[in-house]
Amino acid sequence: MSQSETVDLLAQPLTLPCGITLQNRLCKAAMTEGLGDRQLRATERHRRLYARWGAGGPALCLTGNVMIDRWVIERPGKVAIDTTHPASVDEAARQRLRAWAEAGTANGAQLWMQISHAGRQSPRYAAKQPLGPSAVQLDLMGNYARPRALEDGEICELIQRFGAAAGIAKETGFTGVQIHGAHGYLISSFLSPVTNRRTDRWGGELINRARFLLETVRAVRHVVGRDYPVSVKLNSDDFRKGGFSHEDCLSVVRMLNDEHIDLLEISGGTYEQPQLLGLAGRANDAVAVKPSTRAREAYFLHYAAQIRAVAAMPLMVTGGFRSRDGMASALASGETDMIGIARPFCTMPDAAAALLARTVDQLPAYEQRLRLANSGWRSPASPILLFKVINMLGAQGWYYQQIERLADGKDADLDRGLMRSFGRHLWDELSRAARLRR
Repeated sequence: MSQSETVDLLAQPLTLPCGITLQNRLCKAAMTEGLGDRQLRATERHRRLYARWGAGGPALCLTGNVMIDRWVIERPGKVAIDTTHPASVDEAARQRLRAWAEAGTANGAQLWMQISHAGRQSPRYAAKQPLGPSAVQLDLMGNYARPRALEDGEICELIQRFGAAAGIAKETGFTGVQIHGAHGYLISSFLSPVTNRRTDRWGGELINRARFLLETVRAVRHVVGRDYPVSVKLNSDDFRKGGFSHEDCLSVVRMLNDEHIDLLEISGGTYEQPQLLGLAGRANDAVAVKPSTRAREAYFLHYAAQIRAVAAMPLMVTGGFRSRDGMASALASGETDMIGIARPFCTMPDAAAALLARTVDQLPAYEQRLRLANSGWRSPASPILLFKVINMLGAQGWYYQQIERLADGKDADLDRGLMRSFGRHLWDELSRAARLRR
């Protein structure tokens, strides 16, 4: 579909099953911020950042993952709503959340809190003891300890903590919530046979592996009511041999059809296979990405077309969208109802407004520039793995640092190099970890 079409599909409103109407089809997707204070509370930087993003034109902004367990976090600097710890939920913490929500919704955008548990993917410097469905360690540069398998009672408690966090999100002004069930975090790890080797009611057949997700959705819906938006983020595929497959995904979507979901976001991959970043992991346990997906602009659009055939709820696809025509084409095909955009908002906070005004046809993409091969840095003696690590962490650090600049009221620094970003990222993560007060 060309830009000369009479109907601008990106600008069309979308009414969700709960009755809330999104004013257009563009969403600022979730990205980890790392802006929390030493007690894992929201800060002025959250307020400033989301005021800017909310004014940038998207109908919907999703926060980075807010942790329900302050002891097992995705990275230092996260916000935690841990109902077992008074400082996480006292009036001072709630006031900070209210300021964040008020800023993010001031210009009419919806602001949904993404709630999550890091599970086995909490690094050594952020968690003394990771947790998971089973004691299956994440083997990635020695940075992750072996998780402890959760007991039945602990699983039930965590489900209730998801519900409690959603209730606090609603109370403090966030206009919806998203349950993070993708990317290898705790709920996602329950879904995968590779990481879930349980033989009780939480493991084995898919219906048991999906129980944690389904019970979490029910707990959240019970707390927030039927007229409040509840979303789920789900992998279309883990892209890992023996893991959560696309066929598993289709089955889980059928299960979610009965759970009153307002928006299902489709993504994919885990830390071992980071397809969510457009990258491939280790070849020995990777599942090949379909050629038709590689040829398309969005990473997971091919999978979304098959999910669309079985899903009763609206869909959003996130990952890879950069061109206006690509977004419009995806909407016109019916493969997705919403377009999730993440990294372009780090350097262009008004990306959605520019797309809607037709002042840009292509959003900025810096991934190809952020590679060692193009940085002038060479070390033939270095192992290939080192190059991959520097490329991935350096690019992540580059985008994290752009988010921090926006949060400080500055513009993006497009001249920041890969190696500088890599070094700064490592320093920042370790420094934040050292300052944690939990």
